[in-house]
Amino acid sequence: MNDCLFFGFDSYPTLFKNKPNEITKPIQFKFENENENENENENEKQIKQISTGNYSTIFLFENGKAIEYLSERISKQNPKKIQIKENIQKVTVGFQNEAILTIEGNVFSKGYAVNPQNRNEFINISPLIEDTNDRIIQDIVCGFNSIYLLTSNQNVYGIGSNNYGQLGFDSKTLKKTEKPILMMKNVSKIFSGNISKNVFLLNLNQELFVCGFNDSGQLGLGESIEGETKKLTKIQNIPKGKIIDIQCGYAHSIMLIENENEDENPKRKLYSCGDYRYSGIKSSHYIREFTEIKSSLFENDDNILDFSVGNTHTLILTSNSKLIGFGSNYFGQLGTGNTRGEHSIPIQIELPKLRFNENISNYHISCGYDRSFLYYSPSFSNLEEDLIKLFRRKEFCDISFKTKNGEIIKAHKLILKYRLNQNENENQIEKLEEIISKNQLKNQIKYLK
Repeated sequence: MNDCLFFGFDSYPTLFKNKPNEITKPIQFKFENENENENENENEKQIKQISTGNYSTIFLFENGKAIEYLSERISKQNPKKIQIKENIQKVTVGFQNEAILTIEGNVFSKGYAVNPQNRNEFINISPLIEDTNDRIIQDIVCGFNSIYLLTSNQNVYGIGSNNYGQLGFDSKTLKKTEKPILMMKNVSKIFSGNISKNVFLLNLNQELFVCGFNDSGQLGLGESIEGETKKLTKIQNIPKGKIIDIQCGYAHSIMLIENENEDENPKRKLYSCGDYRYSGIKSSHYIREFTEIKSSLFENDDNILDFSVGNTHTLILTSNSKLIGFGSNYFGQLGTGNTRGEHSIPIQIELPKLRFNENISNYHISCGYDRSFLYYSPSFSNLEEDLIKLFRRKEFCDISFKTKNGEIIKAHKLILKYRLNQNENENQIEKLEEIISKNQLKNQIKYLK
């Protein structure tokens, strides 16, 4: 089994035996049935992604299966296999809600507002989208009791709570919705957080829009707007560079920017806004515009590989194998060895020996409400990521085959060749042909009616 470290509050009844609820130093996590599956394919035991929130944590494996751990308030049965027939591509956990994206582009969800009759049962919410041509989902993100869906047509829908205007509508007239409602068109990326009451949407023109709760300036809109933002509003002052990711906590937001002006090894920088206690910037007042997080821990030859935001804490992994954190540590979620209050500026966390010699870039972080995971997960190649994205667009569904990781991909070979050839990258085209030739399914070509 791959490396997986845990620290913070353990609210699951069988996660760690004979351990206190507050685990203040990173310790090795092992699944209960790990030793029972010695003959299991290594690929099937490999963690692909971890998403953790307040009451639950979902582990997604490379074989497209997933299990969840639930708070003992909800269930004594842990871990629990998620019973979905389709292969799972991505998981996301919110406060009291969960969503699962399958490789076929369907979204199964449970929790607040999604299935009021049975909050513990996953249902397919993709068919609930009124526009039948907009039901193939490309990406999903959970917020505070709300879920955001990005379709293959680049449209964003929201479902769940709108108590703070996080769906882009006036909360007085729309408290919640049990069906996905259209929020914005022509969107390339969606960003939120497992406890966040806001959402960021990046359009195809690289303009950033936001809505939701802004009591601490966590929307990055400046001094002029406070409280609830009931409609999507454009952020005027965005740091220069390419937006890689934005993650949100309860009262702070962190943005990862890549400098596009550097030819080799583009430098990545972190920017923060919101509550000064959790934002990584030493201050005595709320930070209402995205401001760079500066620290001697980020050396000139160091780069940001991954980061994750919890309720009130943030963890960062650098290319020099450093784990850096800031924010609340009341439950040991920063892994410092104690539960001493808050760290308003970045500090380095001591780590046990890991498999860094294999590739530090294969490690990822997942922060929940009051807990943290650091885990080893080899990433897809860029080509495979592109294939998965293209699969969800109807016009590319002519060929079915599997990648080396067992993912079923459907794509139109000629269009893929054309797209890859735009960069005159013959090696990528040859790799594509090799994947297809070696991993085709029995029914090699499936023409959609």
